[in-house]
Amino acid sequence: MTSRTLNTTPRADGFWMPAEWAPQQQTWMLWPERPDNWRLGAKPAQQAFINVARAIARFQPVSIGVSAAQYENACLQFAADEGVRVLEISSNDAWMRDVGPTFVRNAAGELRGVDWMFNAWGGLHSGLYFPWDRDDQVARKVLQVEGKDRYRTDFILEGGSIHVDGEGTVLVTEACLLHPNRNPELSRGEIEQRLCDYLSVEKVLWIAEGIYEDETNDHIDNVACFIRPGEIALGWTVDEQDPQFARSKAAYDHLIKQTDAQGRSLKVHKIPVPGPLFITEDEALGVDPVADGMARSAGQRLAGSYINFLFVNGGVIMPKFDDPMDEVAAQLLRDLLPEHEIVQVPGREILLGGGNIHCITQQQPSA
Repeated sequence: MTSRTLNTTPRADGFWMPAEWAPQQQTWMLWPERPDNWRLGAKPAQQAFINVARAIARFQPVSIGVSAAQYENACLQFAADEGVRVLEISSNDAWMRDVGPTFVRNAAGELRGVDWMFNAWGGLHSGLYFPWDRDDQVARKVLQVEGKDRYRTDFILEGGSIHVDGEGTVLVTEACLLHPNRNPELSRGEIEQRLCDYLSVEKVLWIAEGIYEDETNDHIDNVACFIRPGEIALGWTVDEQDPQFARSKAAYDHLIKQTDAQGRSLKVHKIPVPGPLFITEDEALGVDPVADGMARSAGQRLAGSYINFLFVNGGVIMPKFDDPMDEVAAQLLRDLLPEHEIVQVPGREILLGGGNIHCITQQQPSA
């Protein structure tokens, strides 16, 4: 199979991004290894990623891109795991949601992929690391492996900054998509038009901000997501002194007044956030500081959220943090998604790197 680069748009060709609960062929991941982000040579993070991959593999196949240097290690780790495929795909870090392709499909079931431009969440002025050239190649490589045609965009966007309902609506934050470190030359209306063209949506729902101290400039996938058409799960706290309270309340007050692309009023479900959680001194000391890399310091607040979960076929893979809210959030999702098995996987090591389960995965819909 070959992968062509197309000069049209998904919307023009009759393709759209399916909802994340739609049937999936597999899940894509990347292997963590950079020591300036993942502590202790990334060994604890690698074990966390292994746990996530194995949880997903109970429901569907997993493909993991690994650098040449770590290829043998990853193969050994998954030697006894059925349903996990290890591929040599180099990258600068391990955030498949943001650097991998956004898959789109048409009515006949044909799949293609959107390859967004990537600049490490801010480019040379406020990006999290440099270089990011290998990250920007990941989507193309995945599509070449799968033999799927590719739409390369002319603007910067990460997969974690969008969430769709599969029926014409996309949810985003102003803090991220309107940040001048992404596409300063584009107006809000021009950004909306590109979302409509590449996701085939009819309506863009904006909320102002995401989870407090989210270093991605407030990705939507850490604070709010669709759980079915017309229904949204939103990260929430009842502590009015917490900086997150005003953010979540503003989002809730705004969303309950909105309608989706089909004209439905939105139902918003409040899911508590953990913590607050902070980096410990031992965790900070385990990170190797390097030039042009990330900064991790003791006492730094972590952008913990249970919203950062992954839909799989018949299941939901969600993080837990050894926090009193772990079981509360899990039970709320069980009640909201009775047709899915809720599986909790330790998420602190992933959170220390700046994201969580949804951030390190990318679903490939069934064709």
